[in-house]
Amino acid sequence: MFEIIASSVLGYLLGSIPFGLVLTRLAGLGDIRKIGSGNIGATNVLRTGNKPLALATLLLDSGKGAIAALLALAWAGPEAAAVAAGGAMLGHTFPVWLGFKGGKGVATALGVLLAISWPVGIIACLTWLAMALLFRISSLSALTALGLSPLVGWYFGGGLVAGLCLFIAVLVFIRHDANIRRLLKGEEPKITLSKKTAA
Repeated sequence: MFEIIASSVLGYLLGSIPFGLVLTRLAGLGDIRKIGSGNIGATNVLRTGNKPLALATLLLDSGKGAIAALLALAWAGPEAAAVAAGGAMLGHTFPVWLGFKGGKGVATALGVLLAISWPVGIIACLTWLAMALLFRISSLSALTALGLSPLVGWYFGGGLVAGLCLFIAVLVFIRHDANIRRLLKGEEPKITLSKKTAA
């Protein structure tokens, strides 16, 4: 029980590091929460026009989830790794340091899945990429990739992985409620590489 609780705390603390906010401030771009969609994730950092910074945010947000899961796996096994992964997701989406107003969890989710079950993570990444190339809508790509992940997780990893994938998918869908409403209205902005404000 101690290992499970410790893993959840470890995951939450690592997941709650707001790399998008930290990097944009260090780069002199101000508060990312006042730019574009107001989100602290890589997609919104990309809207500043700084592609290297967006890539760094993507890698760091993915990496913190993966590291949390891998540390817990090495220390206490698969169950602890799944708990740490869930904690990292909660930390990113509801960080205590930002008044529980964090990111939408997509990059962290992909990092977590790659660490917990690399085939599931690879398929999720490829699904995101394919959808992004077809439709150029980041939210639709993420929702599709993570929405399919419980089925893929069950096939490759059984109940534990499928349960984690379902938790992640539900959390990401909740955090994308506004995006889903815009998608249904045909108003969701597309991915752009230039500076552009989005609702």
